[in-house]
Amino acid sequence: MKDGKWAVLYSTVTGNTEQIARRIAQAAGDADIFPMADMPEDLSPYEVVAIGYWLRLGGPDPKTMGFLPKVHDAKVVLFQTHGTDPGSEHAVTAFARAAYLLGEGCEILGTFGCQGKINPAMIERRKHSDPDDPHVGEKAQRRWERAAAHPNEEDLAMVAEFVAQMKRKLSLRQKYREKDAQRNADYTRGR
Repeated sequence: MKDGKWAVLYSTVTGNTEQIARRIAQAAGDADIFPMADMPEDLSPYEVVAIGYWLRLGGPDPKTMGFLPKVHDAKVVLFQTHGTDPGSEHAVTAFARAAYLLGEGCEILGTFGCQGKINPAMIERRKHSDPDDPHVGEKAQRRWERAAAHPNEEDLAMVAEFVAQMKRKLSLRQKYREKDAQRNADYTRGR
């Protein structure tokens, strides 16, 4: 195990993803936090690499899309913020698109998604879009209003619980690997 230290990397426009990143780093305890522009080239000292991004066109933002292939041989936590409803097909598919872009040897430890306010410039553009665009209209405006209230304190509490779950998962995996190694050693010695 690499001493339990986390690297928390994020891309943000509205501040939503940065807010989640800061809570992840706080909950992880031993963590370094970096905006995408300042990410370290060598992530090998970290036990967990948490990568956060906002959604654009159903996937990670362009900066994150360029970064994900550079991550390899790491335990990865993906976290995203989006204006869509939590659990929507759009949000779930975005995790798959991010995971697909990761470099070789990565293991996804977990994912966390959080609704967040939408960039006001984007909303303004959408108000003047083609009426047949599925991202405009009365239904979309209600979703924008719901998203504007996030991330909130409940979301941030869920982030802390998510990190605690990831730490438990790491601990249980380590215990399992130790027991498995002992069983293999016992078997090899003929016990």
